[in-house]
Amino acid sequence: MELIVLGSGVGVPTSKRSAPGLCVKVKNQPILFDSGSGTTYQLPKAGIDYHQIDYVFYTHIAHPDHINDLSAIIFANKYDYPKRENDLNITGPKGITRFYENLEELFPTLKDPPFPVNIREVEIDQIKINGVLIESKPLCHQGVECVGYRLEFQGKSIVYSGDTDYCDSLVELARESDLLIVECSFPDEFKVDGHLTPSFAGRVAKESGAKKLVLTHLYPICDQYDIRSQAQRIYQGEIIVAEDLMKIEV
Repeated sequence: MELIVLGSGVGVPTSKRSAPGLCVKVKNQPILFDSGSGTTYQLPKAGIDYHQIDYVFYTHIAHPDHINDLSAIIFANKYDYPKRENDLNITGPKGITRFYENLEELFPTLKDPPFPVNIREVEIDQIKINGVLIESKPLCHQGVECVGYRLEFQGKSIVYSGDTDYCDSLVELARESDLLIVECSFPDEFKVDGHLTPSFAGRVAKESGAKKLVLTHLYPICDQYDIRSQAQRIYQGEIIVAEDLMKIEV
């Protein structure tokens, strides 16, 4: 499996980091996780053909920095050539069906695309896609519906939290994972409810026994601090501070 960080930032625009978005390639099949603003433009930079994305997973829908480009994905697939024929499968927490219906009302041009769109709502669930097992668990993020995902393929595992505070379900989801990607919104000195700091991210990695930790979803203030060192006080494994278009083999 290969992880590609499409966006390592948040909803605050900067020249360094794009809004949240990750792609996991399994046998060259891309699976997209979250699509904040600009994700569709990051895909070609990362060498990913958006026509080939048949599965999109969302951690939450309440905040636009994680889902703004869903409409852009559908729009591009509807009007570009060659025309898409494969199903587009969209998975997310409770409410994503209504969210999609609202998009169709807001943008009538998205209605009746020439390809099937399948919506699935998950909480505690397991989905199997071409030999990849994807498990979801609810996480803790400011009282909104939010899920994290774990991918398993041929004995390897990748876990992505999306936005969350420290919670037992995240530790369980990340248990013995090969690569743990968690949000790290602010340095330790600026803890915000519903978000992780480096020390809390390190705690999740340590308690879960994750083999490698990636810190992402970084507000601009994170670039003014040594967040890797803050996480290393708790977790002694390999720690990577995410950057846009970074690729990691698992």
